Amino acid sequence: MKLPCQMIVWDVLPAIRAAIAEELMNCGLSQQEIAKELDMAPSAVSQYLSKKRGYRIVLEENVKVSIRELAEDMKANKVDDLASRICGICRQLREEGQECANDN
Repeated sequence: MKLPCQMIVWDVLPAIRAAIAEELMNCGLSQQEIAKELDMAPSAVSQYLSKKRGYRIVLEENVKVSIRELAEDMKANKVDDLASRICGICRQLREEGQECANDN
């Protein structure tokens, strides 16, 4: 049995981080800059971008839009509380019940 918190830690958050990394790359940031923005190792960013990590959930378009907006705000230095923004995206995804459809 997989608990909901396990789904979030193992599947949901990595999918969100991977999508943010991809959007920041699309905004023109380097892997080093993305790593710094997301407070993670450049090797983790590389794994997200190469789909070795964070690939278990396919995000719905409205969640992708929220992630794209976050990435644009991050590039423009308009994000005061990154954790709150990521939590909001996670809540948005969970409210739609999307992670339950991907439960193994």
